Amino acid sequence: MKSLLEMTLRLRFWLIAAGLAAALAAQAGTYDPLQIADAPKLSTLDLIVIDSPRQREIPLRIYLPANNTPAPLLLFSHGLGGSRTGNPYLGEHWSARGYFVVVMQHHGSDEGVWRGMRPDMMLAALKRAANLDNALLRFADVSVVIDRLEKWNRTADLSEKSAEQSALIGRMDLSKIGMSGHSFGAVTAQAVSGQRSLLGDARFTDRRIKAAVVMSPSAPEMGDPQQIFAGVNIPWLVMTGTHDVTPITDVDVESRRAVYAALPPGNKYELVLKDAEHNAFGDRALPGEKLPRNPNHHRVILALSTAFWDAYLREDVAAKAWLTGSGALSVLEPKDIWQQK
Repeated sequence: MKSLLEMTLRLRFWLIAAGLAAALAAQAGTYDPLQIADAPKLSTLDLIVIDSPRQREIPLRIYLPANNTPAPLLLFSHGLGGSRTGNPYLGEHWSARGYFVVVMQHHGSDEGVWRGMRPDMMLAALKRAANLDNALLRFADVSVVIDRLEKWNRTADLSEKSAEQSALIGRMDLSKIGMSGHSFGAVTAQAVSGQRSLLGDARFTDRRIKAAVVMSPSAPEMGDPQQIFAGVNIPWLVMTGTHDVTPITDVDVESRRAVYAALPPGNKYELVLKDAEHNAFGDRALPGEKLPRNPNHHRVILALSTAFWDAYLREDVAAKAWLTGSGALSVLEPKDIWQQK
């Protein structure tokens, strides 16, 4: 027969466990990744990182959170032909949720590719810009920007900072960095977040990145996806749509979905939005779109990405419970696909 002390200790253990489970359930029930403070103050700052060794400028748009305490850093890489001013719905919401958001602009594959051109010449110009050289420039941009943000975040070397840069001192928690991007920006995010090159190494991976949200991903045309993505050891959320194609490349929906299929298990998620075209992840319809834009798509993108950041950068147990439970399903439409492994 068990001793009274042993039974008492076991009872106490189960009571504590039950209380913790109830608390977590209550947290999960009230967690809302779309909730923001009433009329949040939007503050943006445009800066340029000068990378002297490459004689290259990297324009940034920074969305500052209202709170001055150190905030997790989210980086965003635009798609082909984009700029730092694109995707403001992401920057505004993520910063309103307390993140320090930096949208990078990549010269050579940004809006400069098509601005001032006749409409009949734009597509050819964009196709020419979707090349390996520009991809390599983008990959390097990410680490250069993180290096510079680390410098701006420190109090040292005040004499080298502009007034704008000085306003960034102590604003970032650089132990918590998330990487995101759309289309060519997704290729960029993949390369710096654990994807291996065709040579089998992860030469472009920046180990400071702790989680990634990849919108309209691409599996490489050559090589075994299982081997290429085998080294991804941080949480990834990949997003695509059932009509996520573009006239610029030959990437089809099957290729986009092959990324999630090849990822090793462990905090990996996939969202497939029904009837979402390639630019559903952007802010406006572009020429060539055939389907009406669904307002719920942005709602889903914001909800799932925010819960993902909260779960894996802030280690928020309520966000993780929402993401892996019925919370995520509550924002989806019936034919959207949501899975995890």
